[in-house]
Amino acid sequence: MSTASSRPPRVPPSWFVRAAWRAHRALHRISGGRFLWTPANRRGWGALHLTTTGRRSGEQRSVILGYVEDGPDLVVLAMNGWQEGHPAWWLNLEAGPEAVVRLDGQAPRPVRAREATGEERQRLWERWRAVEPDLDGYAALRSTATPVVVLEPRES
Repeated sequence: MSTASSRPPRVPPSWFVRAAWRAHRALHRISGGRFLWTPANRRGWGALHLTTTGRRSGEQRSVILGYVEDGPDLVVLAMNGWQEGHPAWWLNLEAGPEAVVRLDGQAPRPVRAREATGEERQRLWERWRAVEPDLDGYAALRSTATPVVVLEPRES
């Protein structure tokens, strides 16, 4: 539940966030994708495995992200751990929007990424706020707007 105070939510130091991401990826890899993998219906949001193409290397890059569903689309936030700057996976998608998503128990699905704008962005931001009441407080920690990224299904 959101607090009435004007104090921003606490965010762990960036070294801790990076270490947690590494541990999360390692647990996911070691367990064959069975650990730390939840569908969106359990708590309003879930975890997905996104594979992009590196904008400079041209190599496959993977990341695990939280998502909410919006009809057939999956919606993620390019928040970079609420630190400044955009995450590499979002910069990769800006350069080449075609990617692959893996959800728990499902075959990989090809997607095309785009940034939500205007009323759609606001509507999707509200969906995220429903599962993370402190979302606006976290977003206020960044000097730039957090991109709301829509992953739309595409034909393979």
